[in-house]
This record gives sequence, C-alpha cells and structure tokens, in this order.
Amino acid sequence: MDRATFACSTAFFRDYNSSSQGTFCGGHVDFIEKVESFTYSDFFRDYLIPNHPCIFSAKFTEDWASRRNWVTWDGKPDFDHLLQKFGDAVVPVANCDVKEYNSNPKEQLPFKEYVNYWKEYIKNGYRSSRGCLYLKDWHLNRAFPEQDVYTTPVYFSSDWLNEYWDAVAVDDYRFVYMGPKGSWTPFHADVFRSYSWSANICGRKKWLLYPAGQEEYLKDRHGNLPFDVTAPSLQDRSVYPRYDQSQPPVEIVQEAGEIVFIPSGWHHQVYNLEDTISINHNWVNGCNVAIMWCFLQDELAAVQREINEWKDPMDDWHLQCQLIMKSCTGIDYKEFYNFLKVIAENRISVLENGLDDEASAKNTPKAAISTLGMLHAVFDLKRAVKVLTSLSANEDFKKLDLTSLSPPPEALLHHLKAAIDTALL
Repeated sequence: MDRATFACSTAFFRDYNSSSQGTFCGGHVDFIEKVESFTYSDFFRDYLIPNHPCIFSAKFTEDWASRRNWVTWDGKPDFDHLLQKFGDAVVPVANCDVKEYNSNPKEQLPFKEYVNYWKEYIKNGYRSSRGCLYLKDWHLNRAFPEQDVYTTPVYFSSDWLNEYWDAVAVDDYRFVYMGPKGSWTPFHADVFRSYSWSANICGRKKWLLYPAGQEEYLKDRHGNLPFDVTAPSLQDRSVYPRYDQSQPPVEIVQEAGEIVFIPSGWHHQVYNLEDTISINHNWVNGCNVAIMWCFLQDELAAVQREINEWKDPMDDWHLQCQLIMKSCTGIDYKEFYNFLKVIAENRISVLENGLDDEASAKNTPKAAISTLGMLHAVFDLKRAVKVLTSLSANEDFKKLDLTSLSPPPEALLHHLKAAIDTALL
C-alpha cells in the first residue's frame, strides 16, 4: 500500500458507516485488462474501498497450473487428468434440480463417480434421471496442499478469514466448483457478507449481481428472500410487495480464465453456461470487517427474536443464543474476538519484529503482511481497533464469560493502539 492509498483509506473510513455502503450506479463493471499496469493500490482504492465489482482478464491467470493441466486443447475439462490426480477424493455434490430449505441438497460422492456422471450427462444431451449435479464448495486446497493448482493474486492477499482459520487449523474458505452446463447457484450473499473472487479455469458463467441493500426489495411479505431471483412469482405484488422498487441486476458473463470480484454484501445468482470449473475464495479484510461485524449483530438479533419466549425461564439464555448463532453462521462473539486478536497480533509482530529470512521465504500470513507493506499493517490495525472497540462495548458481548479471553479486550486494545502510535512515529 502506498502513502496516497493509505491517506485515501484513512479519510474514507474516518466517517464510514457500515450500515450505509456506497452506491453503485449505472451497472457498468470495469474490465481490468493488463497485469503490468494494475497495482494493488489501484485495486484497493478503486474497488475495495468503494465496494464495487470488477473483472480481471484471463492474463491474470495464464500462469496457473490448473489452466494448463485441467483443460483440454479445446477448452473443456480434462477429465482424464482430473481423475488421475483426484480420483479417490470424496467431494460435496449438490442437486440443482431440487429445492430443500431454500437451498440445493448435498451429498458426498467419490470424485470418480461424479466425473463418470458428468461424462454421461454430456453424452445424454445434458439430461439425467439423477438431475443436474454440481460439485460445490470442495476444499481441494486443504485436501491436496502439495498440488500446484493456482496462486492467489496479490489483490486478494489481505485475507483475514483464511489467515485466521489456517491459524486455528479448523476450516478454510477456499473452494473448487465443477459443474455441467446448466448447473447453477441460487440467490444468496456470501458467508459473513464477505468478499469473494471467482476464477474460471474453463467454461463460462453468467452472474446476476444486486448491490448491497437491493435484496430488501426482493423479500416476500414474510421477509424471506427468493430462491430464484428470475422466477415469475416475483412479479406477484401480493407476495413480493416491494419488487417493483428493485433495480435490475448487474449482469456479467465471465469467460474462461477471467476472475470476477464480488463486493461485500452483494447478493447474487450464478449460472454455468458451459461445462465449467472455477476456483473461489471468500475473504474479509480491513475494508469490510465492519460489515462482517454488523452481519453478526443482525444474526444474533434474529436468534434472540426467535427464542425470546425462553429468555426469562432460561438462566443461560444469552449463551444459548451464541451457540445457536454459531451453529447457523459458523462463528460466535467470543470467536470473533479471537479472530480479531489473531489478525492484530500477526500485524503487530511484523511491525515490531520484522521477518527473518526463513519466514520471508515461506508462503505465510506474516510474509503476505510484509509484502503489502507497513502502511497496510497499520491500516489493518486501525480497522481492528475500530471493530474491537465496538465489540467490547456491545451489551451482548459483555454478558458473556470473558475470563477465558487472553489477553482481555482492554489489554489487546491498548497494545494495538500503542503499536499504531509507534509505527507512525
């Protein structure tokens, strides 16, 4: 991060209100053509801060091993190569033809069985008695860390989600998707209202994007979002009373090799126009961590409303609300504190101690922090302080047993502020 971008980000977030994100006008999505003329600071300033989408050309992925090895000469999935590398894996597969609890039901299948199904599906004119099956949310990077598949572009390297979950060795938010022509993902926003980036290894996708806030006009009279935003039923004003107030979606057709950047909190629906393989990351950083925090507060409030009748007779009602929220979203308030702590301490370590030669040579979070520069680490700490201050003052957080948190929130905040002051001397 250069000084101009640091100054720009500091000015923007000084008066930023995460509940009112910047507007996106006109529906035009920028196409980034040249790698050599587009810097990290360009992306940070023009897309991360204003929370706007963009498309990166295929030049940004042309060196990836997966684009060479997973694809045949005519741009189709190389099933033989994929079976050779991953045939014994077990993968999550969704049935796009079935709606269950407003999503597609999933099952675990051997990868070789899924590929055999896919080949038969193509052979039969993209029809099968089993329905349209879509391999989704496969943690290939975690299952096969030794495989040279892709390199995360520097623009997406400030990735707090995967930095934290790698540190606690529990989960990650790096996925591979593989599906035939006609497979699709219903209307949704990404986990924790995170950013996402999606790179097509082969095939084409159509994206329908709705800027943050537009989803409110798409809810039915009970407050539920649609499963399929293109369904004719949305025209029924007695069911969807505010649909006429919604804007048309921002439509993107993503070609092979291209990367789409999806802003934080934007709902979207996605179609595979051809047999398609893609690599996707969900990620959070200093620009959208406040959006994540607002989302968690909204989720807890929804849980509290749902079980409000049990508040008086249940001694540990506040704890039960946290447990339910974690089962639904994957995180509770105390883990969110630990998330902020890990992110902050990694940056403090780099600012105070730098990196030794061995750490610099490795693909580690601290090496990535060092690459992005001291000013980026300071920006991250400032954003962590802002959200941590809000968390510490939150009444629901204060009702929890915080004695297990080490260091205590007050001590961590003091350390963060001191590190920022020292770095800016």
